[in-house]
Amino acid sequence: MSKIKKISFKVNSYEYIKPFRIAPGTSLSTNNLEVILETEEGYVGFGEATPSFRVTGERIEALIPLESPINELLKGKDTKNFRRLFELIDKFFAFPSLKTALQYAILDALSEEIKLPVYQILGGGKEEIETDKTVSVGSIEERVKEAEEIFKEGFRVIKIKVGLNLYEDIEAMEEIAKRTKGATYIVDANTAYTPKQALIFTKELYKRGIDIALLEQPVSAHDLEGLKYVRFNSAFPIAGDESIKNRYDALRAIKMEAVDYINIKLMKCGISDALSMVELANTANIKLMIGCMGESSLGINQSIHFSAGLGVFEFHDLDSALMIKEDKFRGKYRIKIPYYIPN
Repeated sequence: MSKIKKISFKVNSYEYIKPFRIAPGTSLSTNNLEVILETEEGYVGFGEATPSFRVTGERIEALIPLESPINELLKGKDTKNFRRLFELIDKFFAFPSLKTALQYAILDALSEEIKLPVYQILGGGKEEIETDKTVSVGSIEERVKEAEEIFKEGFRVIKIKVGLNLYEDIEAMEEIAKRTKGATYIVDANTAYTPKQALIFTKELYKRGIDIALLEQPVSAHDLEGLKYVRFNSAFPIAGDESIKNRYDALRAIKMEAVDYINIKLMKCGISDALSMVELANTANIKLMIGCMGESSLGINQSIHFSAGLGVFEFHDLDSALMIKEDKFRGKYRIKIPYYIPN
């Protein structure tokens, strides 16, 4: 047995290399909560929570006081029974990023004990995954320049943020497509379009011969009817992100036929919900991508091992650790642009 001895919290602050701008706002830094889980046998597991008030209503200040009740709940429990522990942690449903950090720390400690990487504990579906890199919202010129730089770095899937000016978005996409031939494009409006604007955007791209792999969350998070309307009238696949925070949201969106893709972010739901969402999507023939929300290399490590373990994600938007300043690399993976190789 490997019993949990102690769980500690530590706040880490990171600055972005340059301002990261999306339609709802600009991020200059991120405050993340590191979770350190120690077992009585001396094994240590690490997790990271990156709360987002905009997406899930979480604030890091609300997570810190939970250190004591978390210890009371999990102390003495065996990490080998991780599914039982996941069920206990699911009680903290209002704190999805903390759920992820705790659930991953358990798997990480177990991994150290049995000498098997987490992605293999989860199934060993893939040996490597390919990530995109993101172009922030900005002027047409700024977005084109950034897309060219990303393409020259070696990334072949480019994510472009849109949503502040519909017609500039269209022009930016046309210029990016000209300058980065051969790239695959994911476009993300972060809830900023109306359904009509989303359809103008897709129709204009189609008319100009610009192909995109998918349009992510074009409309308000609460407008599933609007999301469905766009999906049934768009030339391109539609992904739900902010609209789908947990397994119940996923089931609702699938029943409504509102999406072609679900973007699973561990910080929105926890590992336990993410596992359920994968099964729901696979059953309904809905495709999957995996995303991030400001994680450091420690936090991105969680999504890399989860994705590689299951091997079911078509697209990986796991670039946050490439966009922040870190003194020390914390991930159990190697980077060979544009690939992550878990170890």
